[in-house]
Amino acid sequence: MLNLPVPVLTIGLLVLSNVFMTFAWYGHLKYKETALITVIFVSWGIAFFEYMLMVPANRIGHGHFSAAELKTIQEVITLSVFAVFSVYYLKEPLMWNHLVGFAFIAAGAFFIFHKWV
Repeated sequence: MLNLPVPVLTIGLLVLSNVFMTFAWYGHLKYKETALITVIFVSWGIAFFEYMLMVPANRIGHGHFSAAELKTIQEVITLSVFAVFSVYYLKEPLMWNHLVGFAFIAAGAFFIFHKWV
């Protein structure tokens, strides 16, 4: 595979996978006139590519990161990608309470990654 450090490869694949998944889950919200069954099948098609990136990311990263750390990284990336998607694609502003909620999740990530003695 690529000769990149495990954290760089893992996080890069997770970012790319989350871009696909965000479009699969939320991209259709701009197309409410499209039939629901069509949206479901298109979303499943997009999600296929998300899995093609997410599964290798977790396989490559596990061992360097614990499963709990991988999940935490994925959740923080998901919120980051979604925040950008929400503002620029859906044209929905982030409010102060969203940012506070994201900060609490970041605090949770701190507790997952902190090496407690």
